[in-house]
Amino acid sequence: MTLPMDDLSLPTIEELAQRVSALEGAEPAAEQAPSMLALFNGYIWVAVVAFLVSVIATPIMRQLALSQGIIDRPSDPRKVHRRPIAYLGGAAVFLGLMFGILFSYFAYRFDWLIEFHATEHGTPETLGNPLPVPLSILAGMAVITIVGLLDDVFHLPPWPKIGGQLFAAAALAYEDVGVKVAAGLLQPIANVLGFEDLIFTVPLGGMSFQIDLIYWTGTLIIAGFVIGACNASNLIDGLDGLLTGTTAIAAMGLLFIAMLLALADDGPLDGMRLVLCLALLGACLGFLPHNFNPASIFLGDSGSMLMGYTTIVIVLTLGDTGRTNLVIAGLVIYGVPLTDTVLAIVRRKLAGKSVSVADDQHLHHMLKRALGVKGAVFVLYAIGLGFAVLGVLLSVSRARVGYAASLLFASYIGIIAIKAARQAQLEREADEKATRHELPVTSPRTPAAPEPSEAVETKTTEESAEPA
Repeated sequence: MTLPMDDLSLPTIEELAQRVSALEGAEPAAEQAPSMLALFNGYIWVAVVAFLVSVIATPIMRQLALSQGIIDRPSDPRKVHRRPIAYLGGAAVFLGLMFGILFSYFAYRFDWLIEFHATEHGTPETLGNPLPVPLSILAGMAVITIVGLLDDVFHLPPWPKIGGQLFAAAALAYEDVGVKVAAGLLQPIANVLGFEDLIFTVPLGGMSFQIDLIYWTGTLIIAGFVIGACNASNLIDGLDGLLTGTTAIAAMGLLFIAMLLALADDGPLDGMRLVLCLALLGACLGFLPHNFNPASIFLGDSGSMLMGYTTIVIVLTLGDTGRTNLVIAGLVIYGVPLTDTVLAIVRRKLAGKSVSVADDQHLHHMLKRALGVKGAVFVLYAIGLGFAVLGVLLSVSRARVGYAASLLFASYIGIIAIKAARQAQLEREADEKATRHELPVTSPRTPAAPEPSEAVETKTTEESAEPA
């Protein structure tokens, strides 16, 4: 499918910023750097509050988890730790996020500490300030975290978690958060076909109903993005500090784009996007010291799904004014979990296994075997930083070189990972075949094989465990 970004004829962020600066009678180059710094300084207290709450709440949640027996026991050989580790880290991250966002509410109401940027996209009640974070996003965060906590404690089946993710997606669609992403995809098609809009009237039983194709397509996109991001983050949460660090790096990349959009006064969601980016960054940085190797607490499903949900919400809001190219740039920024998930699906399909079957061939598993836990985490941090830089470059220009570089970067990682996983699978199959069908080799350090009559009656543990 041909991407429509080059056909939208929309100005880039840099062009919008230059126009705004020109209208103000200032040189664009001279205003850009200090304006970005002032914007960052104006909102920085959101990150500070989220950081402080997260860093203080984490040891409290750890003690609560230990006292209630909510711990992760190293029963799976794929796990790195060799002693029980507390869960409930996701609750600490949730508290950091919530307090950072709620602080923006109080600052918004009482004009306190946060210097909100001026905008023409607010309402008469906002007095020129940007709109606050919609309550639908907070509701989605709460539901995702609660369902994840229930899974951490009671080990729920997959369907309740999917149900919680769909509820969070429906809450976003109810307040039109992310729905307009579909406009950048479908509106050019409607223009080519001669339609002014994609709202159709359908007669049914003597009545008629209007169907907004853009709205319902956007709703489906939201559902797919939320489910995909929550599960992608959950899959990559396999090493101490890996998901927390890569999410913080992605938040920094998304924050850079959010500041550029706010400077250009792109739309009504500019302010809330800045708050979400800074709250996510602060909460991750507050949790990371406790979660880095050797970890004293884990995120659990509640934390991993929450990080995926919050990140994808920010990505979806990038397309609020129909800029599908910015949504793609946001997905590139969050490329580490997404790439690993795609590789897991491809790998398991090639092996003839269900996509839900766990294995030890994820990117972090392969890097851990070669570099150790910390080495693998730092390499994936570097890869995440590379994706973030590519995503930012894609957001400030329409150069096809950027898309080509992103595709090349992800493909190079993917091909190497699939080759390594396939090689490991072939080696395991060869070892199993040799164990089952070849005669044992007698060495000076091993006793001689038993007599044939004894060998027939003696079975190894693996053989006795095989089904008849």
